[in-house]
Amino acid sequence: MTQSLNDLTQALLAAARAAGADAADAVAVDGTSLSIEVRGGALEQAERSEGIDIGLRVMIGQRQANVSSSDTRPETLATMAERAVAMANEAPEDPYLGLADASQLAQNWDIGALELADPAAEPAPADLESDAREVESLTLAHDGITQIQSAAAAYSNTNIHIATSNGFSGGYTRTSRSLYCVAIAGTGSNMERDHDGDSRIFQSDLRSARDIADQTAQRTLDRMGARKPPTGTYPVLFDERISSSLIGHLLGAINGSAIARGASFLRDSLGQQVLPTTLSVLENPHRPRAVGSRAFDAEGLPTAPRAIIDNGTLTGWTLDLATARQLDMTPTANAARGTSSPPSPATWNIALTQSDQSRADLIADMGTGLLVTSLIGATINPNTGEYSRGAAGFWIENGEITHAVNECTIAGNLRDMLLRLNPANDARAHLSSVVPSILIEGMILAGE
Repeated sequence: MTQSLNDLTQALLAAARAAGADAADAVAVDGTSLSIEVRGGALEQAERSEGIDIGLRVMIGQRQANVSSSDTRPETLATMAERAVAMANEAPEDPYLGLADASQLAQNWDIGALELADPAAEPAPADLESDAREVESLTLAHDGITQIQSAAAAYSNTNIHIATSNGFSGGYTRTSRSLYCVAIAGTGSNMERDHDGDSRIFQSDLRSARDIADQTAQRTLDRMGARKPPTGTYPVLFDERISSSLIGHLLGAINGSAIARGASFLRDSLGQQVLPTTLSVLENPHRPRAVGSRAFDAEGLPTAPRAIIDNGTLTGWTLDLATARQLDMTPTANAARGTSSPPSPATWNIALTQSDQSRADLIADMGTGLLVTSLIGATINPNTGEYSRGAAGFWIENGEITHAVNECTIAGNLRDMLLRLNPANDARAHLSSVVPSILIEGMILAGE
């Protein structure tokens, strides 16, 4: 590509002005992705993609329209802008629509401090294939592992640039390197499977193939002999692998879009206790080497750390410009967008307070109950918080793991569940959601 993403977004804005837009913003994304999958010691699949996508949002008064394309020729930019303006003229009015004031825009950020991109060269396909072959062979070497469903290594490099007609222009590069394996143990109707993997911004941070293989095999072998648990009311321990889903439901309930629609079980809970008083949920968009880090949001506002939940109390909503105006509040610089849609609120890196107890401590304390390691499907009412999910994991008797369980359902109400969270101390610090294993007493379990 000969044209920089900055020049491309500026050309989109110029085309929008020429087509009659009152205001506009543009986003351009280009990148490379490469993935290699092996199976049975042979190359199963190799994919490489390179491309660019552009998006343009135009505003005519209080009306807007969004268009996108992968064609960056000047005549295409002009056509995009003309079509967007024509669409905006037919769109319904939105009284909360508009760009940020110039005084709100981010300035003098330091992208380098966030370490979003590995400066190392893109790995060769042969190197990715070697990694995938290694994790497959090491996993298969474990007694009891009968086959590898998939072993894959991948890399991506993505460049993003955002510009607005009121003067903002900023961009950054992200890289990602990953290695995964899915194993199967047993045969016929007695087969079980599980997985492990790692994904990092920097290749040097990626866990070794040996570590991933050992974890994959152990998890899979532990699943053997799974059976349904009894029906009743028991404590449920959400393993660290899936515990962030609980906090995800909380974050969804305080999203400005849900609040503005009145479609949230926490819509009347601002300033009230929603977690135990010992727990907080902190958002930090400035963590180095974290995939959720941002120096600015999709509307050009400067991001900043905040306490979403402070000692159990809900302090505010997650807001972009439009939802902030609708709720008569200050935006929290949480706008996210793609090329084909306008901005909407999203959270960045979050962390739940951890305790001084290990997962083993919680297992010992819970007596009899369920350790959940995977969740399947979901029936969740966002208005009431009613929660029901298929689950699999391990049965706990007298504070010890006794056997694997599957084909069961756990249920409760999220408002009540959140107030009973009891966290461990095993969260992985590099993830964008740093959430440890979580114990919740008194959940309904449907098994045999």
